[in-house]
Amino acid sequence: MKARVTVTLKTGVLDPQGKAIEGALKSLGVDGIDSVRQGKVFDLELGGADKAAAEAAIKAACDKLLANTVVENYRIEIL
Repeated sequence: MKARVTVTLKTGVLDPQGKAIEGALKSLGVDGIDSVRQGKVFDLELGGADKAAAEAAIKAACDKLLANTVVENYRIEIL
């Protein structure tokens, strides 16, 4: 079973890396982009076929390591 975890900063948390990317895009002449927020993506492969157990294991991994839940949100997709 495969899963994807997408981690993004919570609304209201400053994103200096996103601002730097936004500025770089503008300096490269890329128009039409009003704002950039950066995040991270984890692709996971899990053994077993129990979807509920897989989701519980991934949630535990996110809460303990993959995301800083004070300033980040995460979304789990089972692929």
